[in-house]
This record gives sequence, C-alpha cells and structure tokens, in this order.
Amino acid sequence: MRIEGELLKGTFIERPNRFLGKVKAEGKEHFCYIPNPGRMVELLQPGVEVYLRKKQVVARKTGYDVVFVKQNLLVSIDSHVPNRLTEEAIRQRLLPEFDGYDLVSSEYIYEDSRFDFLLSHEDRRMLLEVKSCTLVRGSRALFPDAPTQRGQRHLRTFMSALEQAFEATVLFVVQRADAGSFSPNDDTDPEFGKVLREAASRGVRVYAYNCRVTFEEINFMNRIPIFL
Repeated sequence: MRIEGELLKGTFIERPNRFLGKVKAEGKEHFCYIPNPGRMVELLQPGVEVYLRKKQVVARKTGYDVVFVKQNLLVSIDSHVPNRLTEEAIRQRLLPEFDGYDLVSSEYIYEDSRFDFLLSHEDRRMLLEVKSCTLVRGSRALFPDAPTQRGQRHLRTFMSALEQAFEATVLFVVQRADAGSFSPNDDTDPEFGKVLREAASRGVRVYAYNCRVTFEEINFMNRIPIFL
C-alpha cells in the first residue's frame, strides 16, 4: 500500500488526550491528531522522532496526523491503515488465507456488531475483522494495549455467527517488522484473551501478520505464529 502525501519530521512532546498530541516540527509546536485510540505508551514517549502528514480538512482544529513513530525501527500507528492494506491484499489475491474469496462489502452489520468485511466463496460466507497492533515486547506482538469491550463483543458475535453457517476470521495486522509471534495481552485485558481462546477453540480463525514499513509504502511481510 502506497503512502500518500508528504511527511514532516517532528519530535513528540506530549499527549494531552487520547486523540491529540503535541509535536515540535520546523521550530514550532503543533497540536496533531493521533489516528489511534490505543495507549501506545511504549511508542509515544517525549522526545521520540515522529512523522506527520498534513490534513486539509475544514472542520478540524488540527492540521496534521501523527502517522509514524521511529525508534529502533519505523512503526505505523494509523489504525486505519490495516483495513486499507487488507482490502487491497484480498482484491489482489495476496493473502493465501483468503484465496478464492471475494470481498462482498465493508462495514457489514451482523447482530450487535459491525465487522470490517464480509467475504464470500461459492456458497460460503466469512465475517472478517481486522485489528491494528503496534505493541511489541521482545519479539512478541501483543493486543490490545488498552482494554477493549468492542473487541470482546466482536469475538462473542463471531461465535454466534458460526452457529448460523458463517465462517469467522480475526486478522491482527502488526504495523512493524520486528514481531516474530503474536499473543493476546493478558496483562492489559485478560477478558479479551479469555474470549479469544474460546473463539479459536470453537472454530474462529485467528491470523497475524507483521509488516514491512517504509516512508513510501506498507506491505504484509510474514504470517507469524500465534501463541494463545
């Protein structure tokens, strides 16, 4: 997936609230939108190198999005990227896990949940939810980095959908290259880990991929093992 727009290098100062960051760039301090509801405390440290993308939206008070953090490597923190990357990969038949499936719709509503995609293959239907992951400790990716009632609800609805002849898949997209495996983050949200294990045992498919991230593009790199 190509990265659109010019990037501006800056230094992170602080995060006044979940979606707002203060960054120094070109000798000035800017309030910037953070397109990710996660805590990202390991990434968004004062003094860390970040990269901004200018956004021309009349209704917004912030003129930039914080889209990359650079520590030992480049990390994409835009939580909208995994959906766009996944959609592009499915349409181009780049992910063998979805070989033969066509994308029917996005933002598909089933029961009390809205899922990222509905796929189909002949008479089979698959609900697909894509989760953005940015937290890596050692070489293990962990999700979530903040408690997620929404994530728990999606998994419970998945288990209900299996009883109605749907297939169900959750795909964790790790927006960095250094993850060698994936696990639920039980320290942060033990209930999510519990529900994920139950869902997997009932037939919900669970995949995780790391990504090659550059200033020009983001691509799936390797499917990584999952340890539940």
